[in-house]
Amino acid sequence: MIRINLHIHSTCSDGAFAPSELACLLHKHKVAVASLTDHDTVDGVVPFLSGCRRFGIRGVPGIELSSTSPEGELHILGYRFDLDSPELGEVLAQYRSARRERNWEICERLRGLGISISMGDVEAHARGIVGRPHIAQALWERGYAPSVRDAFSRYIGQGGSAYVSRSLLPTEEAIRVIREAGGLPVWAHPLSSLTNPGDFEPLLDRLKEMGLWGVECWFQGADSAQTWRCLNESGKRGLYTTAGTDFHGRPGHPAKISGCLVRDDLLPWARFCGGL
Repeated sequence: MIRINLHIHSTCSDGAFAPSELACLLHKHKVAVASLTDHDTVDGVVPFLSGCRRFGIRGVPGIELSSTSPEGELHILGYRFDLDSPELGEVLAQYRSARRERNWEICERLRGLGISISMGDVEAHARGIVGRPHIAQALWERGYAPSVRDAFSRYIGQGGSAYVSRSLLPTEEAIRVIREAGGLPVWAHPLSSLTNPGDFEPLLDRLKEMGLWGVECWFQGADSAQTWRCLNESGKRGLYTTAGTDFHGRPGHPAKISGCLVRDDLLPWARFCGGL
């Protein structure tokens, strides 16, 4: 058996630990293969891989791209891609710009509700990319919400009074960009992404046609029935299966850095890891 965690976030997006700190934690928990998959950025990948090499962990370059489909927002993990891909770099620059504009608009809407929150207040909570989790943290700390969860539901989550929708790539484009960068696209936490679980099989067929390489079958919150369904349907379609905990390290977040214990032959490791 082998312990892996192929879905981890750092301070470069919305995680609590720096990339080098994550490598140390993974080593302590005896994780053999790991990937840093920050949201829409690769800024932490190089220091993460360096830390992994120092501790004898097989590190995999990774990213988590948010995308949109008729079924809702889908998150596509990318692995083993070229960090210097010009097209991927351009897409990530567009995401950064759109995220900044969205943050400003959310703060403007909050001020319109009589809530005094500035971008300076929000940025004080971020060590990397600034996003809604940092806005929620500022709302909680300044007493405008009893919890971060409440800040989302009341103000900045979908249906909230200050919610602003995101500008995202179509899922087909997210898969193509990862493929063009030499990477392997994997659908993250698939069943928890869908409003209607019955969409899973037909959507999986479409995603495979788009170039999907694999499916995250062991993921945060998945019970044994969900994991079995993902494994079964992926196997029918010749898709590879991966495992990750979506680790952020925030208080109250149930995902663990220790990852998942799987068979040694779960993936073609030499090809998957790209020799790293």
